[in-house]
Amino acid sequence: MGSDREDAGSALEDQATGVEQPSEEMREIFGLGFPAAERFAQMLVAEGELRGLLGPRELPRLWSRHLVNSAAVGPFLPSRGTVADVGSGAGFPGIIIAIIRPDLEVSLIETMERRVAWLSDVVEELGFDNVTIHRARAEEVKEKYDAVTARAVANLSKLIRLTAPMLRPGASLLALKGAKADDEVRDAKYVIKKMKLLPAVVHEVVTAGDDVTKVVQVQRPRR
Repeated sequence: MGSDREDAGSALEDQATGVEQPSEEMREIFGLGFPAAERFAQMLVAEGELRGLLGPRELPRLWSRHLVNSAAVGPFLPSRGTVADVGSGAGFPGIIIAIIRPDLEVSLIETMERRVAWLSDVVEELGFDNVTIHRARAEEVKEKYDAVTARAVANLSKLIRLTAPMLRPGASLLALKGAKADDEVRDAKYVIKKMKLLPAVVHEVVTAGDDVTKVVQVQRPRR
């Protein structure tokens, strides 16, 4: 019995080798939600690569590149209401939103069955009561939301076409983007105007350390 425990402990240590550990600053970003974020990270370490959610090179930057990066949408979320995360995949940023804003109703929209299965496992493990999972494409969703989020789904022009019909008056698309965010905004100007949305705003959010995450916000006018 003792040998089995030692073997299991050794396996966990081997698995955790090279995995980024959260800094105190990262812990503060999640506040009371940190235990849930930590458990989510543990699930990703244990199963993320096996289930095709993350590549092996992602583990050394799991917190900074994925969890903390996803939390950058926090300041731009609505004060109340509903959020749809399009193309949730491994759970970024949808699961993170559910952790940092338990007062919001979060819909995770994902087309791939194996990813839907993963999201269901996470929701059950973390005991969420504010999360609903939809196996659907964005264009198939008929509901309207107070915010729509997306990360690594499509370029901004395509993303706006997919998500604009989901935005209530006053609601925003919040797209996590990389270094080319400003270029995507420039290229999407015609589409934004065609969809009768307000001009895009690029927010630069300083997360942990000196890391900067770009959140592109495109809002539907209130009237």
